[in-house]
Amino acid sequence: MPDPLFVAVSLDVDEEGLFGGRYVCRRPPVRNTAFLHRLRSLTARGVRPTLFCAHSVLTDEASREHIAAMQDAGAEIGAHLHHWNTPPLAGDTPDCPLSVPAAALSPSLLRDKLQTVLTAARSLATAPVVSFRVGRWDAHPQLWPLLTQAGIQVDASVRPLHGRRCAADGLAISPDHFNAPAVPYTIATPYGSLLEVPLSVAPLLPGLPALIRALPAALRRRVQPRFHQWGALALLPVEHPLPLMRLVTRALLFHGVRLLSLTWHSSEMMPGGAPHIPDEAAAARLLGKISRWLDWLESRYDVAYLFMRDVAAHCPPRSFPSLTGDWTWR
Repeated sequence: MPDPLFVAVSLDVDEEGLFGGRYVCRRPPVRNTAFLHRLRSLTARGVRPTLFCAHSVLTDEASREHIAAMQDAGAEIGAHLHHWNTPPLAGDTPDCPLSVPAAALSPSLLRDKLQTVLTAARSLATAPVVSFRVGRWDAHPQLWPLLTQAGIQVDASVRPLHGRRCAADGLAISPDHFNAPAVPYTIATPYGSLLEVPLSVAPLLPGLPALIRALPAALRRRVQPRFHQWGALALLPVEHPLPLMRLVTRALLFHGVRLLSLTWHSSEMMPGGAPHIPDEAAAARLLGKISRWLDWLESRYDVAYLFMRDVAAHCPPRSFPSLTGDWTWR
């Protein structure tokens, strides 16, 4: 009997507006959670989705009802930190900031915001909330100890082959995940260890990452931050057509990956919830694409679906202590 191929499906359950560049700090719209019921077509076939829920949806009464209904239908509730609209907020915080890098927050403020969203998630969940994702893949080293202190056991905030981008003043406005592994791995912190389940990403061509690493430092700093836009394929169903989703799957399996992690946003199931989902037809196409990818996967492999909280029990993590980057603690 062949070993199973594990699949972890997750959604960022959060407010609308992000794909239009809006980072609303107060009273963000969360109408999209009314469309979470569409996941029932996936849970009915055995998918075990993890819902990474932001503070905005966890404190809206209607959204809480929709999330609770999906929990009853077989979903895991995890925590999702949008630090730009999770209290505490400074009184002079603009309602829609242009940029919101997590690296600009002090560890104490980040800790307080993390506690706020965890308290809200744990007030709704019927199982321990031990899974987490930070918004915009914005995970920096200061985050990892805070997560272990807060009781988080599994993180899903790392996007491999995603390079650091800095503002003119040198502040990192996106993290350095370029060298992150494509398999679950351990992040060791002074307060305990954390399982990282990275997004499933593969290079467009096998040798491309090595070529980028071999570039002179100045040129690499210019090229690497945009690599994920032209040189990598990820299991992000809104970004790639079905043939490319199959291609990245084959590439990952060829290199021995046995857990696939794919994700999308709750607002991408709502007609008009994002610029690339303008209507009902577009929303239906997205869910149809995901279903066809699962059909293809199940027809070829012995597929087993996992909540994020259950990954460690089935996929022993690896350790990479000699490597550094924002994807680990140092």
